[in-house]
Amino acid sequence: MSESKRQNPFFVKYDTPHETAPFDQIRMEDYEEAFMEGMRREKEQIDKIINNPEKPTFDNTIINVDDEKDDEGYYDLLSRVSSVFYNLLSSETNDEMDELAQKMSPILTKHANDIQLNERLFERIKYVHRHHRKLTPEEKMLLDDCYEGFVRSGALLDAEGKERLRQLTEEASMLSLQFSQNLLKENKSFSLHITDEAQLDGLPETAREAAVQAAQEEGKEGWLFTLDSPSYSPFMTYSTQRDLRRQLYMAKNTECTHDNEWNNLEICKRLVNLRRELAQLLGHKTYADYVMKHRMAGSVRNVYKLLNELIEAYKPTAVKEVAAIEKHARKMEGKVFKLENWDFSFYSHKLQLEKYNIDAEMLRPYFELSKVIDGVFGLANRLYGITFQENKDIPVYHPDVKAYEVYDKDGSYLAVFYADFHPRKGKQGGAWMTEYQGQWIDRKGENHRPHVSVVMNLTKPTAEKPALLTLGEVETFLHEFGHSLHGIFANTRFESLSGTNVWWDFVELPSQFMENFSVEKEFLRTFAFHYQTGDPIPDDLIDRIVKSRNFNIAYGCMRQVSFGLLDLAYYTTKEEFIEEIIPFEKKAWAKAMVTEQLADTCMTAQFSHIMSGGYAAGYYSYKWAEVLDADAFSMFKKHGIFNQKTAQSFRDNILSKGGTENPMTLYKRFRGSEPTIDALLKRNGISRRKAK
Repeated sequence: MSESKRQNPFFVKYDTPHETAPFDQIRMEDYEEAFMEGMRREKEQIDKIINNPEKPTFDNTIINVDDEKDDEGYYDLLSRVSSVFYNLLSSETNDEMDELAQKMSPILTKHANDIQLNERLFERIKYVHRHHRKLTPEEKMLLDDCYEGFVRSGALLDAEGKERLRQLTEEASMLSLQFSQNLLKENKSFSLHITDEAQLDGLPETAREAAVQAAQEEGKEGWLFTLDSPSYSPFMTYSTQRDLRRQLYMAKNTECTHDNEWNNLEICKRLVNLRRELAQLLGHKTYADYVMKHRMAGSVRNVYKLLNELIEAYKPTAVKEVAAIEKHARKMEGKVFKLENWDFSFYSHKLQLEKYNIDAEMLRPYFELSKVIDGVFGLANRLYGITFQENKDIPVYHPDVKAYEVYDKDGSYLAVFYADFHPRKGKQGGAWMTEYQGQWIDRKGENHRPHVSVVMNLTKPTAEKPALLTLGEVETFLHEFGHSLHGIFANTRFESLSGTNVWWDFVELPSQFMENFSVEKEFLRTFAFHYQTGDPIPDDLIDRIVKSRNFNIAYGCMRQVSFGLLDLAYYTTKEEFIEEIIPFEKKAWAKAMVTEQLADTCMTAQFSHIMSGGYAAGYYSYKWAEVLDADAFSMFKKHGIFNQKTAQSFRDNILSKGGTENPMTLYKRFRGSEPTIDALLKRNGISRRKAK
């Protein structure tokens, strides 16, 4: 097609399998054009709603506000371009995309504010909220969400308040974007380049091969180690070079605190204050109080209650775990040896090896990526009867990405599933699940199925070996796959209530639930075969995995609780936040700390979850959901981990319902009762302390 006749691919029906995003056709210049046209169309749709002479009803107002598809009910252009652009901004960005993101951020925020603060539109919504026909539970949830969403976005404020809210949200949007971009650039700027093979002492072959490949990709000789988890974690666990461990540890734990253009400390202060002021503008004492209005926890008090319960139950054991590692280190190095933070993983591994004769490298040969994929998909098949078929005709945005069609147990098409496995230069660290298209049922009754994606940073293949994962990486895959099942099984009328569109402290239940399978013999025996010999993972190795599953479990719990305490410390502030970030951080989480805090290290400046990732005043959700997942999995342990009746109930009551009802209502419908902490304590081998 000639350039003069070329159409922006976002503007036309996608000519791809299942109308998936045509990544191979999209050009950089297409994004801004689609953003601007998408906003124009959305404004046009809002104008139609507010100029409708008919009395406001659920059908002519609420549904139209929620569903901004075109006249054919086909697609919402702004949502369509946003899903592609912002997903790639995290997984495959470049300088041009970063620049466009900065340009579009205030424009898109202003556009969203123009809708949320439109007085004539809110008057119609308010009328329907007070006068409406009999609604189904899902319709009632949509109405309440719509009304409260406008209120929480400032619809009840006076003109001065609305103007101030605009300023706050636009600045916060820009700063959260800058925070993420700074972190990515600082992370990718560091590497540890080794040319002396003697400095590789202790490192397993897999780590060495990956480091050779990383060096070659940068045009260097020797070995290159980065701050990406598949490179960083093995080095910290196995390297005998204490000075190099220290160098890598300090680089990782001081990210975005240095005197350069990527420093995030002042950005963090400003974000905390912007969110505090926004919450107080809307009538709440703190940002955390504002957030808790739509959380299962319900109040800051209940969150602290959970965190304090966990500290009381786990901290004594965590202290003993750290003491045992210190003792083992002194046994190896001498009585005067002082265990430092960069020593913890190294000597922890040595102790685990002595106690259980197991470590991550022993397991890697049995966790070849293609077999793990088979195992994870096979688990979904045994539980729910669904199947995955790779379709290479579905466009992908990078060669690392695989695209699959998902079919239900009756053979009907269910979803598209993308999996993006390995770290690379333009990709954020960590792992996450996202969507390119949500699920909804249109006005003609057609069920539009979702396009979901999991993005991870798993060990890469090398010239000598395929991608061989650690057990922790298998757990990460299962975690994100659990989120994807929440999207894949979505079966709701409204897209804004489908899949993972649930309260924040409920969203981690499906993901953390799936992690339970990682140490189950019946599951491991389905896929864990040696990549060279084909031999199944030995029973005694599985037994050692199971026995060691709670190694340092209390230490891990305290680490998560400390993050939750830090999060709440920032977002329960009532006055302007003026303290220095690093000392404030040390004080905020001290109650859960079981290792020495170093003066220069800082989590806050790289804490994406609470600064730019949507978990502000919500990081506790991981522990909250862990209580739920342990309680839920106890049902499977009781009836059989592959029990299809229990799995069908979990699908029907949790995975397919999205946010159509209160999450506790959904949970009790599956479990029969509210959860308690008991199942988590039992799983972790922790005893409640008896009251004196």
